[in-house]
Amino acid sequence: MKKIAFITGSSRGIGRAVTVRLAEEGYAVGINCLHSKALAEQLAEQLRAQGREAAAFQADVADRAAITAAIRAAEEALGGPVSLLVNNAGIAEQHLFQDVTDAFWRRIFSVNVDGAFHAIQAVLPAMLHEKAGCIVNISSIWGQRGASCEVAYSTTKAALIGLTRSLAMELAPSHIRVNCVAPGVINTDMVQVLGEETLADLARETPLGRLGTPEDIANAVAFLADERASFLTGQVLTADGGFIL
Repeated sequence: MKKIAFITGSSRGIGRAVTVRLAEEGYAVGINCLHSKALAEQLAEQLRAQGREAAAFQADVADRAAITAAIRAAEEALGGPVSLLVNNAGIAEQHLFQDVTDAFWRRIFSVNVDGAFHAIQAVLPAMLHEKAGCIVNISSIWGQRGASCEVAYSTTKAALIGLTRSLAMELAPSHIRVNCVAPGVINTDMVQVLGEETLADLARETPLGRLGTPEDIANAVAFLADERASFLTGQVLTADGGFIL
């Protein structure tokens, strides 16, 4: 199979860094966004200027028809079926649990969990036919340990870990690997809302003494996608600077 990656939620932050890293590894990359179409197209143009194959596709992962159509369009544009799927798209908000609304609970699950479900089912037929492929889900340390005021988010990220382990077992006989990266506190727009003081405290709480970067997570994804990790499946690679040790 041609090395073709589709990365959900990849116009900025971790997804953008993953896209750049995979392009460097020789993947043709499908860039996905919901709102940041200009950023996604800018990234695709940047990569093409470097001689990489890249194309951008706007779709809400929570909408099965939309994300399936985006993946099909990516396969047509890039010349083959997706061989690597990275489920990165996600949303997060902080709420006291008693203030979580039904609408927010449904929305965060529809993006963080259903989005992965939809994208995996879209790429799986070709992977099963080829008896090859790789899926990497982006979870979180809060899906491993839990987080006050982020119960909904943590629950969705725990669900992705369960999805990873169970699907890895189911797909192993078809030589399709499914793994997961659980980032710690990564310096992206999503965490900047916490404020400089809180971020400084979080850096001090991290044994390695700093916040993670999107490139740290991109490197972890690239490793799990590589043949060097060909005997790894169903694993959760915690990339958190030792935060939850």
